[in-house]
Amino acid sequence: MIWDLWQDTVHSPFMNMAFDEALMIEASQRGRPLLRLYEWDRDAISFGYIQKVEKVPKDQGRFVRRPTGGGIVFHKHHFTYTVVVPNEHWLVADLKPIDSYNWVNRAVQKALQKVALSTDLANQEISKSVDRAGMVCFTTPTKYDILLDDRKVSGSAQRRAKEAMLHQGSIEMEGLESLSTEALREALPAGFQEIFDCEFADFQTTEKLELDAKKISEEKYSTDAWNLKR
Repeated sequence: MIWDLWQDTVHSPFMNMAFDEALMIEASQRGRPLLRLYEWDRDAISFGYIQKVEKVPKDQGRFVRRPTGGGIVFHKHHFTYTVVVPNEHWLVADLKPIDSYNWVNRAVQKALQKVALSTDLANQEISKSVDRAGMVCFTTPTKYDILLDDRKVSGSAQRRAKEAMLHQGSIEMEGLESLSTEALREALPAGFQEIFDCEFADFQTTEKLELDAKKISEEKYSTDAWNLKR
């Protein structure tokens, strides 16, 4: 099976979210899964779609509401990836969301193994006592998050829309000498290849995708109407 691989570069918080949404919208047209690897142009905070903005530390130009769920993520020493899968693919069509988390996070776990990190997948759901409206992602493990000596080092959130499944993930690099952006850019595709038995084709962005993402960023992710909506 062929997947697309986009070794993307550095963007603003708003453009990072906008590119993910634009890729999701075009997923059925591409017809195959895509793995995007990318970075942020500033220290930033992203937070889940259903979270309360009053619970999020705010710094103008540095925080953005994601299209997916999950908790508050401080993007300072993180590397981020996105998986976009058409709804016709077995990962979406044949699996419940929690099971697709298992598959994707096992691929990330395999990637971390390739950079000498032996990790475990969390096996417990978030406690009902946790305030999801203000929870911090990396202090609140949930099922299939990736743990290193009981410390959460990778978390993710997912959205299933009419166009595709959007899965956004983040890997904590602080204090882990074997992790670097260069190492993860090499290891993550290798981990996905091994778990999904796939090969990657280099993804080439188009003028249409660039323009669509710019419009989505300007009209949605960089606006108060989106970021302050709850």
